[in-house]
This record gives sequence, structure tokens and C-alpha cells, in this order.
Amino acid sequence: MLGIKEIEEIIPHRHPFLLVDCIEELESGVRAVGYKCVTFNEPYFQGHFPQEPVMPGVLRIEALAQVGAVAILSEEANKGKLVFFGGIDKAKFKYKVVPGDRMRLECEIIKRKGPVGIGRAVATVDGKIAASAELTFMIG
Repeated sequence: MLGIKEIEEIIPHRHPFLLVDCIEELESGVRAVGYKCVTFNEPYFQGHFPQEPVMPGVLRIEALAQVGAVAILSEEANKGKLVFFGGIDKAKFKYKVVPGDRMRLECEIIKRKGPVGIGRAVATVDGKIAASAELTFMIG
């Protein structure tokens, strides 16, 4: 298992934009599974929405992308590089993510050609799909 310090050694994101608390499974270059423990103290809950806090969909996608970035950048050949979004396809949001939820984040790299690839990503809470997408990435 990778904690915050080990994740920060792999990807450049930092608080408050680091949206992964731990990585539970990692196959370098193939897949990663991580978790985000959603707390009421997240800065975005002040405005989204104060009367009914819901984690924004774009941040769920970003959390999934960060897990995918851990999978890609943990490869020896990619250490020290960055991963950028190239596209987001087939994104769906099916279940609210609220304070107190533990969101499971899984990204499997399904296609690669040179510095470009695609990851199939799914976020779940208690086994219910909260978000899913195909994420195109570019290694820079």
C-alpha cells in the first residue's frame, strides 16, 4: 500500500488538489486501485452545495486520473515525468459522493501507443458506481 508520501513521490499533485489518499493495488503501467476518503472539510463543499454537499463530478474524474497517473508514472521509464489529460470520453455520473464516503478509484490502462494511452476508470462507493470514464493521457 502506498500512502500520501509515496504518492507524492510519483505524481506532482499537492493539497488541496491531491485527491487520492492511498493506493491499495499497483501494477506499474497496467492498473492501480486507490481510495479517497471524502470529508466535510474539503474546500469545494463550501460552494457545492452548502445545503447539500456533493463532490463535483469533474473532481471525481480528476481523482480517477490521478490514480491512472500513479499507474503510468510508477514505471521506471516514466519516473519524473508528467501525465496530462488528452481527453475524457464516455463519462457518466450515477451516484452522489458526499462527506463520509470512501470512494474506491480504479484505473486500468487499456491502450498505449508511444506517449499516449487510454485508461478505463471507475469510481465506486459501497459497490455503487459513482463515476466512470475512458481517460486519454499523454506522457510529457
